[in-house]
Order: sequence, then C-alpha cells, then structure tokens
Amino acid sequence: MTAFPDAPEPPRADRRPVQRSAHGVAWTDDYLWLRAENWEEVLRDPAALAPDIRALLEAENAYADGVLAPTKPLQETLAAEMRARLQEDDSEPPQADGPWAYFTRYRPGGQHRLVCRRPRAGGDDQTLLDGDALAGDKAFFSLEAAAHSPDHARLAWAADDLGSELLTIRVRDLAAGADLGDRVVNAGEDIVWTRDSAGFLYVELDEQHRPFRVMLHRLGTDQSEDAEIFAERDPAWFIGVGGALNGLTAMIDVHGHDGSETHVVDLADPTRPPRLVAPRRPGHFYDVLDGGDRFLIRTNRQARDFKIVEAPRDAPEEANWRDVVAHRDGCYLIDAVVLARHLALLAREDSRPRLIVIDRETGDRHDVAFDEATYALGFDTVYEFDSPGIRFAWSSMARPEEVYDYDCATRARTLVKRQVVPSGHDSGRYVTRLLFAPTADGETVPVSVLMRREVVCDGSAPLLLYGYGSYGWSVEAGFSTSRLSLVDRGFVFAIAHVRGGTEKGWRWYEEGKLARKPNTFSDFLAAARHLVAAGYTSAGRIVAQGGSAGGLLMGVVVNDAPDLFAGIVADVPFVDALATMMDETLPLTPPEWLEWGDPVRDPAAFTTIRGYSPYDNVRAQAYPPILALGGLTDPRVAYWEPAKWAAKLRATMTGGGPVLLHTDMDAGHGGKPGRFDHLTEVARNAAFALACCHRL
Repeated sequence: MTAFPDAPEPPRADRRPVQRSAHGVAWTDDYLWLRAENWEEVLRDPAALAPDIRALLEAENAYADGVLAPTKPLQETLAAEMRARLQEDDSEPPQADGPWAYFTRYRPGGQHRLVCRRPRAGGDDQTLLDGDALAGDKAFFSLEAAAHSPDHARLAWAADDLGSELLTIRVRDLAAGADLGDRVVNAGEDIVWTRDSAGFLYVELDEQHRPFRVMLHRLGTDQSEDAEIFAERDPAWFIGVGGALNGLTAMIDVHGHDGSETHVVDLADPTRPPRLVAPRRPGHFYDVLDGGDRFLIRTNRQARDFKIVEAPRDAPEEANWRDVVAHRDGCYLIDAVVLARHLALLAREDSRPRLIVIDRETGDRHDVAFDEATYALGFDTVYEFDSPGIRFAWSSMARPEEVYDYDCATRARTLVKRQVVPSGHDSGRYVTRLLFAPTADGETVPVSVLMRREVVCDGSAPLLLYGYGSYGWSVEAGFSTSRLSLVDRGFVFAIAHVRGGTEKGWRWYEEGKLARKPNTFSDFLAAARHLVAAGYTSAGRIVAQGGSAGGLLMGVVVNDAPDLFAGIVADVPFVDALATMMDETLPLTPPEWLEWGDPVRDPAAFTTIRGYSPYDNVRAQAYPPILALGGLTDPRVAYWEPAKWAAKLRATMTGGGPVLLHTDMDAGHGGKPGRFDHLTEVARNAAFALACCHRL
C-alpha cells in the first residue's frame, strides 16, 4: 500500500543535455540548465531568477503541496502542539557585564528575538533592539548578531534580509534608541568592538560570497574609508574574528579543512599589524585564548585529540609553547573558556561530553558530573574575565535544557534557568539509550535513542534516523520539543553518530573525509541495520533525515539501500556533489577540496566522489517517498542541487515515490527564521514521516 495513493502527475523538467568530461571519463548532465548563470545576482536579488527556472520551481512547490494536502490537518495539529510546547515569553538568564546585565527574550506571539538589558544592581529592563519591529512585513528577516560596545553606549547589530547570509551591520545609539548613519554591507556575523568603543572589526565577503578580509570600521565614517586589518587571498581558507573575554585582543582565525592559524589584534591599537602566533601548515589546527599574562592555545600538535599549551604573551611562537593539559587519545578537547583564575574545558569521549575545570594557579582539576546515558552540553555566554565561574547548558533527549552558573572554586552549581514546556512534559515517560552499532570494518557507531517507555522492541515501531557526519561536526543528543510529536505517536527517534563527525574524537572525523568518506555512508546503514536487529524497528519502517552534508548522506543511502527506508527527508541536500566540487566559482568549492577532495586536479578524488555523488548514482530501481527541500537564496547548497536530483530521480526510477521538491522562494540555508514559521516547516516534515509509515 502506497503512502500517497492519490498523488497527481508530477512536473517533468526539460532534458537539455550537456556533455561533460574529465580524467578520460565522459557523461551527460540533462539538468545542468537549472543552475542559473546569474546565480550570484540571484543571491542578492531573487527576482533576477530566469523565468523558466522559476516556473519549474513553482510547479514543483504546487505539486508537493498537492501531494501533502491530505496531511494538511495533521500538519496544523502538529504545528499547534509544537507551539504549545514553546514558552512564548521565553528569555535567557541575564549575564552581567559591568553596570548592566544583557539578555534576549521573546514577547508572546513574537517571531524574533528582542535584545535587552537591565541594571546590574536592579531596575527596569530596557529593550535595545526589537527583532519583530525590524522584521516588519519583510518576506525574510534574521537577526544574526548583536554586540554592545565596551562603554555600553552603543549596540552593533547584523541582519540578513534575504537568507543569502550577506549581512548588513548597523549601530544603535542606546541613549537615543535610534540607529546611527553607519551602514556596513556584505559582512559576516562577527563583530568585535575596539577598546575605545569608537569602532569595530568585521569580516567582509567578496563577490563570490567568500570571507576574505577583516576590516576596521570607525563610527561616523563611510564604509569606503574602512581600514583593511588582514586579508586572505587564497579562496581555500575561511577567516573569522572573535574578541577575547578580557577585552584586550581580537583573534583573527584563518582556517581550512586541513589546518589553521591565528593572528592577534591589539584592540587598543587595532591598525597595528596583527601578530601571527604560528604559521599554517598541513594538518595543524590550533586556536588561541587570551589568558591575560599569557596565551593559552588549544592545539593538535603531536596530539590528535588536542591538548592545551601556554605561551608568553610577548613571544607566543611555537618554540615557546609549554604543555598545560596533556593529550589523551580518545578524549577530544572541543572547546575552552579561560577566566582570570580558572580554565574550563569541554571534551568528549565515546560521544559523551565532559566538563573539566582547572585552577590556573595550582593546576588542580576536577570533572563536573552529569546524569543520563547520552546528553548535550555546551558553554553559555560569560562576559567578564574576572568572573568566578562559567555558565553552561545541559539537556538530554528526554530532559529539557537546564542552564547553570558554576563557581569554579567552590564547585557550587546554581540553576539559573530550566526550560519550560507549557503544555507539560514528564521526562519519566521517555527512555534514552546509547547503543553501539558494529560495522564491517570492526568499528562501532554510537547511536543515541529516544522513545516512549512503553514501546516494545519487537520491530513494529516506526523509527526516524537522523545523521550528518561531515566537517567534524557532532550531532548533540539534546532536548527538542518538536521531536516529541513523533515520539508521542509511537516513533523511535535515533541519531547515528557516524564517521565524519568527532563523536569519538578527531580520528572519527578523519576516517569520514576525503578518500574515506564512504565510511560515513556505511556507518549510517550499519546503524540502521543494528536498530532493526535489536528490534527497535524493521526494514521499511525507517524514515531517514539529514540536511546539507547530511542530505548528501540521505542521497547515498537511498541509492544504496532503498528497501531499508519508508521515506527520506533531505533538507537543503548536497546531492550534486561532483558538479559542485568541480565548479570553482561557487562560494564553498575551493575551501572544501580538503574535506571532499579536488576532482578537478586529482583523478583519484574524481573517482571517489563520482562513485558516491547521489545525483550521479541515481539508479533504475524503486525508491521510497522522498521530500527534498531547498532555499532559493542558499549560498551553501544551491537550490539547483535538490532540483536536479528530483528531476533525475523521477526520470530514472522504476517505481515507488513520490519524489517531492519544495523550494522556499524567500529563504536560504536555514529555512524560515521566525520561530513559529519554522515550526510549520518542522510540522510538514513530521507529517510526511507519519504518512510514510501510515501513521496519519
């Protein structure tokens, strides 16, 4: 019985064959025409999209809406219950900085954040920036960053009006409650104020949408007068800039997929040439923290899972590095916060996070303990270097997020916020487990599981299996209110922590990139089959979901094992991998050759990528229902990737389906930015999953 029995006839994209060749191999691309020749212009002006491409995307949207029309009442029910789990006036716990404590909040019914502060000594809240008012009736608006000046007189803020991640930075006079005349365009989200509060550093993007230099903007001047502080001319490297907690320096982070380097800017004299700490070299990653009298550096030099070293402030070169926290294989150091008296480390072992606190003077160290078999843990904002402690957020897949202030000396843990679920939530009704799925090459893949306590592992339950597995990015096993809508309807929810992430350390990442990228895909299938063997579900009852690079994962596994899956949700999927990695004009292609391989110059990389690229490996076989999602102004995974994939699937498959394509014509990589608008997208995906498993 098909999940969508009355699906209408789908749109058929024209075949306009283009012959391509490389490394002695020739092939035909029938749908290359969907890549707009003026794609850079479309990122800045979506109305510039060619009429024939727009017509097809709109026809695809109408078709997807038509097929999903029977689920519309369910979508509305799901969105309503997801919204009922959100605290409409949610707010962050304020964090002190000098005479003020800063925080963000929402108003009831509001879609966007409000940036606020209150006097540290007590008093009325002040709304510094109203995201709802700024959004107005715009089709897209996302407040990406807000940074207050050291003298607390101004707020620099960055927003995206198109979804293309080309931000505009403005500056608000907090006494007047109005923006100054300053306007910085084509910027990234990084903003670091100078010590005199008279200007700020930011990252400028070039015409190919690549971050290529750090600029200094002085208040009251035109952007054309901004000073170049650092420039990176090699498109294979990304750059960012972040301020030190003590306010003395900014760190320019130059990073790629095979190394990094840091340049230190003196925020009291920002036009002085930045100081290079250690020049980049293949395989060496490091980042620098300003510890006041010395620098602390997280590095993988002779330490695969990273260690902490220190260096004199006036001589931070590698020759002067001295170990502070030794390397231990399998204990991956993810992040660090340095305070005047303590160092806090976030680490991970076998997919479980750890929090380690070290006294900087004595070297004494201790772990902060947590319950649950699998959980998410991360640092939260601290503004003051002299703070007695850190702030962290913890949650599990069953327990809502809790935010704590932790005194590093007394070890007192103070709860400052517990996530409220207004419609009610009983963590005791759910079970979380951490499984390990064996692979053919002798590895074990961590799998985090959430389900209702009454679910019986007899193979009858439907299961949603999520995966990503790229760039060293770990999928955290944290709390999600929207996820409960599936779990409360009998689904098991699972995360496959496949190679390509760092859930089992840096080795786990290295074994899921370049020539070893296929490990990511086989790991996901091993996790799915282990869940079947353990009775959590059965073959044909699994809905797989992944986005971006996780969408590539979806495309590969559905090509390789379509019978395992009841459905596929591929969100902004990187499915035209070969063509994208051969197109040097695209924003992310040159930087990502060290992640995926360079198929233009390297025949072996060409063969590897061509061997798994989902678009290039669509087969004459039956496919399960597929929901592919794109964004017209997405600068990371272009809209044409899911569009080409959907067209080729329909032209090639021998049965099954349907294949649905929905392109958000007013958004980019992250979809709709408003918190309630976003829930409508999540509800649509959940309704699709339920329909695939005949759970309407």
